[in-house]
Amino acid sequence: MPQSTESRTFLMKLFDAAVTAAHPGTCVPPFLPAVPESGRIIVVGAGKAAAAMAQATERHYMELGQADRISGSVTTRHGYGLPTEIIEVVEAGHPVPDQMSVETAQRALQRAGEAGPGDLVLALMSGGASALWSAPADGITFDAKQNLTKQLLRSGARITEMNCIRKHLSAIKGGKLAAAVGDKTALLTLAISDIPGDDPAAIGSGPTIGDPTTLQEAREILNHYGIDVAPEIQAVLADEANETLKPDDARLAHARFEIVAAPRQSIAAAAAIAEAAGYEVVSLGDALEGEAREVASEHARLALEAKAAGKRIAIMSGGELTVTIRGDGTGGPNQEYALAVAIALDGAQGISALAGDTDGTDGGAGSATDPAGAIVLPDTLQRASAANLNAAKFLDNNDSTAFFRAIGDLVECGPTQTNVNDFRVILVDP
Repeated sequence: MPQSTESRTFLMKLFDAAVTAAHPGTCVPPFLPAVPESGRIIVVGAGKAAAAMAQATERHYMELGQADRISGSVTTRHGYGLPTEIIEVVEAGHPVPDQMSVETAQRALQRAGEAGPGDLVLALMSGGASALWSAPADGITFDAKQNLTKQLLRSGARITEMNCIRKHLSAIKGGKLAAAVGDKTALLTLAISDIPGDDPAAIGSGPTIGDPTTLQEAREILNHYGIDVAPEIQAVLADEANETLKPDDARLAHARFEIVAAPRQSIAAAAAIAEAAGYEVVSLGDALEGEAREVASEHARLALEAKAAGKRIAIMSGGELTVTIRGDGTGGPNQEYALAVAIALDGAQGISALAGDTDGTDGGAGSATDPAGAIVLPDTLQRASAANLNAAKFLDNNDSTAFFRAIGDLVECGPTQTNVNDFRVILVDP
């Protein structure tokens, strides 16, 4: 088997292990609570993994013969739906919200508010919930919020910064779903984390968690990135009545939060396979942030240094990188990272890499069929040159999808039904 084929196969084996470790069918059931003796479980939820989380949840209670004691609905991204029998699955817009994003958030608030003292509200949360539950705060039109989301996605703002703004412009984020439940009803949130550092207040913009960020911080972020917002958004961010719930709010007294899967578990699953294959694993952590092409250059430098030192290593990392859009091409942060790695390695022998989003899609047309990421091999630039492709020009145009599609190195797997953010690995075989 050619070396490039072996490398491609092994890289995909590592990516698949990272995804499998975070699949809801595996990680959700151990955390599901008993049905209240005198009440019922009302399920709400949102995220790219929401459909699979709903499937795992209803299967659990059906096996216990308690299917008649649960009800509810969850929201997932268009193309990510799965068949269910009890818990309704609704699809909405991501990363740019649509009208269903508004309607399903309002429905979740209504369901939560209908729960009684003997009931339990079970919130199933995963990455993507911020866009999928997008009920604007009073005074903000959907169009104004949608336009702001588009600007934020193009600005290079970090996910934590975007979530701060989202919380303060929302009727459901920043603890406001917990407020709808009230302080008399039990609330349990089960979350699959896609956030660097696994901060509960940042997962899905924290609908059931007290929010430490402030209106003032939201205003400062917009100013920092030079984003011109509509007057109605300025008015909401200037009104202290729109401040989010804080961690010590009494309405959170009956709320519990559990992370059922996180990036570190996925990296650990891939690391175990790499170590078994004889690699020394160098983990750079599961919370990396920064501009994709800049992080890529640094990681390529580490790989080249390892090769020069004769080390056989696997450099792994997670987190969420960003892309400041300057061109008119397509491609998310993982594909841009991979293209920048290829350029920095410049065909160095014995080094290969993969960068992919564990949810199965990494930017593009906003479709469930978008690529998850891309693979880099020692002959990547050579094959590109043979096809008259200039890697640097594609990078300048933010057109990494077209580059890797032309040489057959995209990772295309479709929705994985989970989301613990990006998984990146560089293999060094000196």
